[in-house]
Amino acid sequence: MQQTARVVVIGGGNMGAGVLYHLAKEGWTDCLLIEKAELTSGATWHAAGLVSRMVAGQALGSLHDYAVEFYKNIEAETGQSVSWHNCGSIRVATTQTHRDWINHIYDSVRARRQTVEFLSPGELKELNPFYEPERNAITQAVFTPDDGHVDPAGTCFAMVKGARNRGARVERQCRVTGVRQLASGEWEVQTEKGNVRCEHIVNAGGYHAKQIGQWSGLDLPITTMQHHYVVTDDVSALDGMDREFPVMRDDHYCGYMRREQRGILIGLYDKQAPKAKWLEGCPWDSEHELFEPDWDNITPWLENFFERCPSLADQGIKRVVNGGITYTPDGAMILGPAPGLRNYWLACGATVGIAWGPGAGRTLAQWMVHGSAQVSTRAFDPRRFGAWADTSYATERAIEDYTMRISIPLPGEQKLTRRDVKLSGAHARTKSLGAVYEEAGGWERPRWYALDELPAEDVVGYRRGRHFDLIKQECMAVRERVGLGDFSSFAKFEVSGADARIFLDRVCANRVTRRVGGTTLTQLLNESGSIEGEATIACLGEDRFYFVTGAPSERRMWDWLTLHHRGDERVDIENKTDEIGILVLAGPKARDVLEQCTVDDVSNAALPWLRCKDIEIEGVKVLAVRLSFTGDLAWELHASNDHLEKLWDCLWKKGLSFDMRAFGSFALNSLRIEKAYRGGHELANDATPLDAGLGRLVKFDKEFIGKSALVRQLQRGRDFNLLLLSVEAGELDPLGGEAVMLDGVPIGSVCSAGYGHAVQKNLVFSYVSADRQVEGKALSVSILGEPYSATLLPSSPLDPDNSRLKA
Repeated sequence: MQQTARVVVIGGGNMGAGVLYHLAKEGWTDCLLIEKAELTSGATWHAAGLVSRMVAGQALGSLHDYAVEFYKNIEAETGQSVSWHNCGSIRVATTQTHRDWINHIYDSVRARRQTVEFLSPGELKELNPFYEPERNAITQAVFTPDDGHVDPAGTCFAMVKGARNRGARVERQCRVTGVRQLASGEWEVQTEKGNVRCEHIVNAGGYHAKQIGQWSGLDLPITTMQHHYVVTDDVSALDGMDREFPVMRDDHYCGYMRREQRGILIGLYDKQAPKAKWLEGCPWDSEHELFEPDWDNITPWLENFFERCPSLADQGIKRVVNGGITYTPDGAMILGPAPGLRNYWLACGATVGIAWGPGAGRTLAQWMVHGSAQVSTRAFDPRRFGAWADTSYATERAIEDYTMRISIPLPGEQKLTRRDVKLSGAHARTKSLGAVYEEAGGWERPRWYALDELPAEDVVGYRRGRHFDLIKQECMAVRERVGLGDFSSFAKFEVSGADARIFLDRVCANRVTRRVGGTTLTQLLNESGSIEGEATIACLGEDRFYFVTGAPSERRMWDWLTLHHRGDERVDIENKTDEIGILVLAGPKARDVLEQCTVDDVSNAALPWLRCKDIEIEGVKVLAVRLSFTGDLAWELHASNDHLEKLWDCLWKKGLSFDMRAFGSFALNSLRIEKAYRGGHELANDATPLDAGLGRLVKFDKEFIGKSALVRQLQRGRDFNLLLLSVEAGELDPLGGEAVMLDGVPIGSVCSAGYGHAVQKNLVFSYVSADRQVEGKALSVSILGEPYSATLLPSSPLDPDNSRLKA
């Protein structure tokens, strides 16, 4: 076996094969894939092989779209059969919430300019005569005709063959026994056939990815769950069909159905007691392994299937497959750089590897070769999980996520297991006020404050619930009086040392302030010029800076800073995230409240906008930063998390005379979007600051990572324009992913959305190609399947001259 390679890919399933193929296609041909047994012998070989465009969201949907096109063409390229069945796929609706879900899917698929259709019950029956819509109260269905299914082993073989044709190599029957990083920074992969030295390593180990990661100090939150599908005896009715019926996905039986030769394959997610496997690690000799069927678990769901398709109730079952599927705590794959390691990449934790493999492989290959991918990778980035996502957390969340498969994914729905992992020092106070929480980077963060117990159906769904009015009250308190919010989940670092400013200027697009007590808002870019992260940096001293970024970005930004630290730079970087809490005091009466809590001067002259200073409140040392995401007069108050409750109590007590109200993240989203502040979806790695309209935060008269790429973009012009639109949608609210249309033709999708309560407008951000002329044109946004007129806003609809926040 060869002794060196540029890249070693560990694992010969669909994810590993996808990475190998696309690295070779990008020109990195000196790549070696190592598989301990035969290709596909882990989870790939027994997969049902489903591939569908019927996915909400731009990033993941783009990966699914790519897979469909890829499987159509790879056979012609390589000569390897993948058995592409272009039968389409269908989801059905029986309730209003069902209809809302499939309408939202319709909007999202259209936004990506793919074909999608609504079906009447009669049209559904014509496409799949086994379904009986009238008997099951099915009122509507959505159909993506370009979907299908493939032979999972064939897809893997085809990608490997395509990679080999370009010069990549594969070593089978060769178990990797260890991985270590050499003093040179290279990696040594130890195998039964000898060692291989390489520049990059890709862990695509499937069932064994967690164990492989442990060799390098990683604790990957991956759990293997058992999953059943059954295949019926031959169905005579299939013989007379002139076309294959579409793949069906149906939450009534929590599964899917498709044709399998002369029988029918029925996949089932047994929700009542799903079982995790190999919690102590998958045996290294596991190969083409299946588990004993669990009939008690799957029988209730089989019975539900036969309610949908009663003509099949007497069919015998000739085969049961109970195999493993890898899951992560949030159900998304783990794709990207490994936390804390240089040139160690992850392509694992894939729940639907057949549909994800090609797109994941292309995305990771672009990331490795060019420094960034063409789609936003935030949802897949391995560093979204912190150390809090340990084995027990990963297992409990994987089990819960399994129960949610093929169910209606309700907006606003939160996981229930393993909560209260990270708590703010003010948590007891926000809880006593009725806070409804969401998980953000492991923290419990208030979403809104419920004055009474709200039924679940009032707070999750595709239409406004009663919490809409509660959020309105929070927003108007901030705009008209004063609000207090706990936003301790932000990640916080201290960067200090003689070279701290030089270091930060090199990794930030904006110039870091030289003024002690000054602040800088900046993006951090990769070599492609696209956005790796956003931060507020406060100068606390000549050689001391305080770096604050979003909650989910903690590990990713920590890596970005530490891995870009040059060995000869005199810089210390400390993670202060858990030590420091943040309260936000915002609104026209915010100064009145703060002045009653401190003897320090917080006047506009002493503490103007974009400045910070140390103050004291009730004996608590506080860094008061004069800015916030609300767009109003505000302070971020940073203090020891241990003293945050005391700080909250003082502010709350003094604020009551001003009719203060607590506000959460949903109100903050409304406040920021009516101020036209960009959020996470607008500031991802598929956009540059120029695309986002933030060129003012880029200083071209200094050197910084990504400068060359931005200079080239300046010369050729923007790739995209970020539009802010007001949508006339009545009481319907866009949620993200909906189609933005020009003269009825989709030209983009909604990045983020929110109702601006102060301006009484439904607002959305959307990227569209820079060559699109949209001024004065007929724009609309499709919400739940219907178009609503949209107006292009040239600037912030609230306080465009910033007089409120500078007060």
